[in-house]
Amino acid sequence: MTLHATPGRHILADFHGVSASLLGDAQALERELLRAAEAAGARVLGTHFHHFGAGAGVTGVVMLSESHISVHSWPEHQFAALDIFMCGAARPELALECLRAALGPDSARVTTVERG
Repeated sequence: MTLHATPGRHILADFHGVSASLLGDAQALERELLRAAEAAGARVLGTHFHHFGAGAGVTGVVMLSESHISVHSWPEHQFAALDIFMCGAARPELALECLRAALGPDSARVTTVERG
């Protein structure tokens, strides 16, 4: 068993200035969150994504052995709220950088919380 100083790291990221078309595309967001999980070294258990209709946003989650990655998007505001929580050897910072590269926000506000 690997021991860590805390059970996990929880990253909250607010991405502003993201393409509205990307934020309204549930399949694209699911694909990018899966890539982010892989980049972090996490093991995917499943996904669930919901699109709220024409011109509206997406809510989605990738469930991980190490916890989860989720997104809530508002295309009309070019805004995405991301939640990346991972424990063990997974590296949530790598997931964040993968998502930053994929979504290309004009600006991002990131908060990291040590859990436990």
